[in-house]
Amino acid sequence: MDPSPINLRDHPGRPLKRALRVAIVGGGARGSAYARHLDESDGEAVVGAVAESRDAIRMAMGIRYAIPQGAQFADWRDMVAAPRSCDAVIISLHDFEHLDAATAFAAAGYDILLEKPMAPTLAECRRIVAATEKANVWLGVCHVLRYTPYTSLVRSLVEGDAIGDIANVQHLEPVGFWHFAHSYVRGNWRREATSAPVLLTKSSHDIDWLSYIIGRPATRVSSFGSLLHFRPEHAPAGATERCLDCAIEDTCAFSAVRIYRTGLTPDRRESYFTAVVAPEYNEDALTDALRHGPYGRCVYGGQNDVADHQVVSIEYEGGVTAGFTLTAFSPLENRRTRIFGTKGQIATDGNTVELFDFRSGSTTLHEAVSGGVSAGEGHAGGDVAMINAFVRALCDGEPSHFSSDGRTSLTTHEIVFAAEEARLRGTVVSLA
Repeated sequence: MDPSPINLRDHPGRPLKRALRVAIVGGGARGSAYARHLDESDGEAVVGAVAESRDAIRMAMGIRYAIPQGAQFADWRDMVAAPRSCDAVIISLHDFEHLDAATAFAAAGYDILLEKPMAPTLAECRRIVAATEKANVWLGVCHVLRYTPYTSLVRSLVEGDAIGDIANVQHLEPVGFWHFAHSYVRGNWRREATSAPVLLTKSSHDIDWLSYIIGRPATRVSSFGSLLHFRPEHAPAGATERCLDCAIEDTCAFSAVRIYRTGLTPDRRESYFTAVVAPEYNEDALTDALRHGPYGRCVYGGQNDVADHQVVSIEYEGGVTAGFTLTAFSPLENRRTRIFGTKGQIATDGNTVELFDFRSGSTTLHEAVSGGVSAGEGHAGGDVAMINAFVRALCDGEPSHFSSDGRTSLTTHEIVFAAEEARLRGTVVSLA
């Protein structure tokens, strides 16, 4: 067994003869999920190191994955400075830390899987890609929607000429009313100045997905959207600063008390979010967090500024068009898509894929059951499949196993930034 770390570009097409060693940088919800999926990869990969500032989380990961004490770091900079012991790193830090971490790990020789979005600005995204190419290391980006079972089925139908040439796509992301309140009103992504526009932080997945399915470069984009509802002037009469103290809390759709206490039941989908809110998963810790932390605040308190609804229109090479809608005002459910072709139509809700054939007039229903849609439920099977593709790409020395490489992701990030420019300027933006 070769103890020295490897890089994908150093051994193209040559299978790795031992388990892939992966470092986790950022042990929060996403990093912990990716570590778990690596651990379930039937011995093909192991979690070899962790960098996490929160002592309890870092020590728990160390115990769970038998990470040597010397490979546990409170600061990712210390991991970079230490002798390299892993082949690759998964970076799941806050978005504003991506640039420094990715460029540092690239210079240190690590292959990198980077959580989306790549970075909060287009200039930073470009710098990350340039740094990895200069260091000759591999870069992948976590566009998990590409790897879901329903995406694979849809793409196979499109490539198999089931609907002819794509003319137009209609794509909806129903974020979910309480999910939006958690992440984009109360949570880390509530303000553009400390995070980025919601189209980037939430829906770069979807803009990437459209490009992946349509398979053409985007040429022009326009967009409209705003912060419509979660504003102080829309607070109901009697609302107070915190849900715990609010006399009308039990009538509010966005009650933090109801959302997070529901999540104290482990098998509820809210439990993923409750675990984010409370440092310990129990009633007392949750109540304290709601009393003093950001997740207990009224959604109408004015602490947020990102759009709560947005539409994007994209024109692709050859005149193909797509319309994307992001909305906070929905149940938390699967994306819904219609793909209109010259020979037929595909309609999917993530669980089924319905094909209508113009020539025969027949409808064929394909099952593509892939699990729950939220991050806590694995993004409809995308999380597991993406990590498996990442492991295969590096273990086999075949980058083609992983479709969302850094250069490809940069292209779709450029569409997102162009859409935001179009929204703010009220114009149509052309893409080079």
